[in-house]
Amino acid sequence: MRILLTGASGFIGKHVQATLLAQGHHVLCAMRSPPKGANARLTYIHADFTQDTDKSLWLARLRDVDVVINAVGIFREQGRQSFAALHTDTPCALFAACAESDSVQLVIQLSALGADNNADTPYHLSKKAADDYLARLPLRAFIVQPSLVYGRSGANARIFKTLASMPFSVRFGKSAQLVQPIHVDDVADAVASLVRQPLPVGPDGGTARRVALVGPRALPFSDYLALLRAGMGLGRLRVLRLPGALARLIARLRIGMLDPDALRMLERGNSADPAPTARLLARAPRAPASFIDDPDAERVRAKLGWLLPVLRMSVALVWLATALVSAGLYPAEQSYQLLERTGVPPELAPLMLYGAAGLDLLLGLACLLMKRRRSLWLAQLGLIGFYSVVIAIKLPEFLLHPYGPLTKNLPMLAAIWLLYELEEK
Repeated sequence: MRILLTGASGFIGKHVQATLLAQGHHVLCAMRSPPKGANARLTYIHADFTQDTDKSLWLARLRDVDVVINAVGIFREQGRQSFAALHTDTPCALFAACAESDSVQLVIQLSALGADNNADTPYHLSKKAADDYLARLPLRAFIVQPSLVYGRSGANARIFKTLASMPFSVRFGKSAQLVQPIHVDDVADAVASLVRQPLPVGPDGGTARRVALVGPRALPFSDYLALLRAGMGLGRLRVLRLPGALARLIARLRIGMLDPDALRMLERGNSADPAPTARLLARAPRAPASFIDDPDAERVRAKLGWLLPVLRMSVALVWLATALVSAGLYPAEQSYQLLERTGVPPELAPLMLYGAAGLDLLLGLACLLMKRRRSLWLAQLGLIGFYSVVIAIKLPEFLLHPYGPLTKNLPMLAAIWLLYELEEK
């Protein structure tokens, strides 16, 4: 079949694409930034879900397309990527075009478990709006609603493994917080199976069916983290339980993935009957205890997920503390004497002292605020290296000082080099 796949560059979309190609389908990927090149059964077209809300745009793209799979989704709004545009407006335009198309036989909408009549968050409500619109159209359609989806490269999975690897985990409130994680390979296989599924017309004449995709059993979220921790070869998960009121207060700080909406979704739970998933797969879905295939590598990666931010913040604090000490806590006259011994003229000493303090302040703030830091780490390596060489030559007594003010630059340089090497390009 010729299948139009939206969201092909996303986490689930990439796995669905690979599975469809392996089964011999021709996949037409609609992407905002299509890569160059294609093969006989994989082609790309440009599409932008932030603005393609015109039905006619999609009609032109649906020529000779048999099946449409929409896998576009975001968990948090950012810039032009809003729930309204990506989850509702553009999908509805696409679905309307499918209803008028002469070739489209089936639509598969990747929604989310919880996008139902009890939905109360913008994420779920925006998904539900598109689901309901699709269900009203005269189209054969499956509305697929996965629970938490695990995959080694998935953003959510990386965060959960990081949480599981920490010295202790936090449980927010007293609710059961049930989840039913499913492996992304099972999601891709299930979607590919739906392409071949006949869709009987319901008693009310409806031609759309909602399908929950879940793992073999529901379990509390903290138990899921414990399974991930065990899979990485770590010990028992220690859980710190926080009262509901405190949990809601912390959620307002919006740390990482935790915000008030995420907390409400977690408290509501995320589970369903696994039997439909097992029928689609013709086997039981993969259990969370078997999700992690490479414990050693995943353990290291998970620990780096929280150890690197700690290291980055400690480097930031060194720069900020140095700026504070240089700007006033350390006697200025003694600083001027040290600068004079390194060759700085007396008239330039104040400029050098407070200029260096200002630079240290900027470097400390940049450690905390910049999103891409490779150039920042290189600048710090160069600056510390320069300081170390100058001080070793001009003020050699610091090399033999019992507190090691200069030799302690060596682990500082090593830490910054580590941050540079592990920084995403």
